[in-house]
Amino acid sequence: MAAPGPVALTTRCVRVLLSPWSRLSLLVVLLAAAGTTVLLFEPHRLLADGWPPKVNGAAAVVVFAVAYGVCTIAFVPRPLLNLAAGALFGSELGLGAALVGTVIGAGAAFGLGRVLGQDALRPLLRARWLKAADGQLSRHGFRSMLAARLFPGIPFWAANYCAAVSRMGWTPFLLATALGSIPNTAAYVVAGARASTPTSPVFLIAMGFIAVTGLAGAVVAWCKRHRLRGR
Repeated sequence: MAAPGPVALTTRCVRVLLSPWSRLSLLVVLLAAAGTTVLLFEPHRLLADGWPPKVNGAAAVVVFAVAYGVCTIAFVPRPLLNLAAGALFGSELGLGAALVGTVIGAGAAFGLGRVLGQDALRPLLRARWLKAADGQLSRHGFRSMLAARLFPGIPFWAANYCAAVSRMGWTPFLLATALGSIPNTAAYVVAGARASTPTSPVFLIAMGFIAVTGLAGAVVAWCKRHRLRGR
């Protein structure tokens, strides 16, 4: 048999590079690189050292929102970022920066998961509870994502990539993320802004809200898990 020509070899290489598993591997590499970069920069130091003095005003808020989004892609816990937003910018600006960063991070993760991971991961959804979760997200995307954001029983990054693998549309995903993230984000931002006065009523109310929603989220996640398993 004759050896394949340059055109055929190039076509094969392109097919391999664009195959679902190659794209999934690229997604894993990108996430690992993002996580490593975030670890090297140590974003938690913002709580102790404050924002760099060279960046201030509106520019600081914009830079923080973008950095917030990148950090959520790299699995940095959002509560830490929300506390930092409140401590650095106060309640109002901090809430705005945190919500914009939340939507940026969720949208970027959803896009990466949809483009690089969906084709490879969807054939693996054979377990009964995985199929049930996929069906729930695909048919009732907005309602399901809104509940996931309101009750933080599901990690932020996990909800993003599960939604990306499902057939949920962009609009319900982003809208549910923006609306559902407001209460819990606001509580953490206010707590961060009032951390210097831990006995103030506002701080105590914020911490109480965080505790109640956390407990409610755990209960909802536990009930939903057993319901999905039973299907």
